[in-house]
Amino acid sequence: MQKLTNKEEEIMHILWKLKKAFVKEVMAEITEDQPHYNTLSTIVRNLEEKEFVSHNAFGNTHQYFPIVSIEDYRKRFMNTAIDNYFNSSYKNMVSFFAKEEKISAAELREILTMIENQEEKK
Repeated sequence: MQKLTNKEEEIMHILWKLKKAFVKEVMAEITEDQPHYNTLSTIVRNLEEKEFVSHNAFGNTHQYFPIVSIEDYRKRFMNTAIDNYFNSSYKNMVSFFAKEEKISAAELREILTMIENQEEKK
């Protein structure tokens, strides 16, 4: 799976939300820094070349839809981030968020409970 640019990722989030859309429908969802229609069309075609989306043709118009799920992308994105920024250590990642006060002790206890419940199910 290829890496996406920030703009491509933004467009993918719109397509995941809409499930299928024409370029003009994607354009309507962009609230800030709206690109020109042709630029957006090029970005969507690049996503198709990278095999993130496909399309159904209606004459000269294409309706695009994601072929990579948000769950698959999230898993790849998180694994890459953890490998690159936290030495492949989930402990380092959680520690980072705790130090940055992005996660509370109560949330950590909740995560521990979830982990323990998963282990009990095995």
